Amino acid sequence: MVHEAIPVLTPVLPGAIYDQLRASILSQQDAPGSALTESAVALRFGVARPTARLAIERLVADGLLRREPHHAAQVPVLSRDDIIDLFYNRALIEIEAVTALAGGGTVPPSAVRANRNVCIAADFAPHDIDFHRALVAGQPSPRLSRMHELLMGEIELCIGQVQSAHLISAAQVAAQHQGILDAIAASDAIRASTLLREHILGARDRLLAHVDRTIDG
Repeated sequence: MVHEAIPVLTPVLPGAIYDQLRASILSQQDAPGSALTESAVALRFGVARPTARLAIERLVADGLLRREPHHAAQVPVLSRDDIIDLFYNRALIEIEAVTALAGGGTVPPSAVRANRNVCIAADFAPHDIDFHRALVAGQPSPRLSRMHELLMGEIELCIGQVQSAHLISAAQVAAQHQGILDAIAASDAIRASTLLREHILGARDRLLAHVDRTIDG
C-alpha cells in the first residue's frame, strides 16, 4: 500500500505576524484608527488567538498600537499636538546623539547601510527608521537609547504617514541623511546637529501641513 505524504504546515510565529502587521501599519494599509482584534488577526494569518495576542501585545508595547481596557487594540490617530511634541523630543535626543558621534568622528556602519537601503527599497520608511535608530544606538549612552525607544513607535507612525502621503522622496531623504553622515565623519558637530534638526523639523512641517489639509478637506 502506498501512503500519500502528509504535508507539513510551517507554523506562523508571533514574530512573523508582528513584522507583517508592523509593515502594514507603516504603509497605512492598517490606517490610523483601524482596530486589530485578536480574532481578526488570528483569521487573517491562520493562527490561534494566543499567537495573534502575542504579536498585538508587542505592537502595543512598541507604541504602534494602543489598547484601552476592554477594547480592541487600535492604530493610534496622532493629533497635531502629538506630532509637535513627538518631533520636539525626538530632535532633542537625536541631536545629542549626533553631537556625541561627531565628537569622535564616529559614523555607525549600520546607519550607512540603512541609508543605502533607503535608495533601493520599494518602501523607504523602515530604512529611514533604521537610520535614526542606528544614530542613537551608536552613541555611548544606553539611557539616551532607551529614551529614544520610548518615542520610536509613534515616530514610526509619523514616518509611515510621510511616506504613504508622498510628502518627500526617498532620494531627498537619503541625501539629507548623507549630509548628516558626512558632517559626523568630519567631526563637525555643529553642522551635523544643524542638518539633523532641519531634517527632522522639515519632516514635521510636511506632516503637519498634510494633517491640516486633511482636516480642511
